[in-house]
Parts: sequence; C-alpha cells; structure tokens
Amino acid sequence: MARTALIKVKPRRYKVGDIVTIASIIMHPMHTGLQKDKKTGKIIPAQYVKKIEVFYGDEKVTWMDLFPSVSANPFISFNLKVTKAAPLKIVWTENDGKVTEKTIQIKPKG
Repeated sequence: MARTALIKVKPRRYKVGDIVTIASIIMHPMHTGLQKDKKTGKIIPAQYVKKIEVFYGDEKVTWMDLFPSVSANPFISFNLKVTKAAPLKIVWTENDGKVTEKTIQIKPKG
C-alpha cells in the first residue's frame, strides 16, 4: 500500500526569521499486531511507524520515536524558525525497516 503524508506550513506567508508551524499527517494504518482481520479472523501483522526524522536543508531539525499504540494516520506538529529557502523533508521508518519520505519547499518571501 502506498504511504504518503500531507504537510502544511502556517502561516502561508512568511519571511526569513519568522517562526512557522509545520503540521503533518502521515497516512499509515499503524497496525499493532493485536488486531484481527474482520473477514478472516486472522491477526493482522504489526506494521507501524517506528521513527520520524525531519530535515530542513541538510540539517536534522527534529526526530521522534513512535510506538505501536499511536493511532492510525499519526498527526505531528512542530515549530520551525525559517532561516533560508530550502527543502523540508519528513522521513519515516516502519518497524520492518521500510523508509518513506515526503518533501516540500520552504520559500520565504522578502
């Protein structure tokens, strides 16, 4: 199943020196390994996001360790001081080692 994330920057207009809020939802079912498939009755194997890392340009600006008990489609939010125009990349690693990422561009005005 393809995984993705939605990333929003608030406010929409910002300049170098501003502090913005980055809000993201990672589309992921976050199976704990304890749920049963309603049709078959079999246990759904554990599949969850284990780690999230956030990069601004080449610098890691934050990271989070997650656990199986986190709800499906986890929402993360953090503040970021805008220092330059650069990509903002969110990278998440699942418990089975699969790595997925989503990148947006931080484009300060003025």
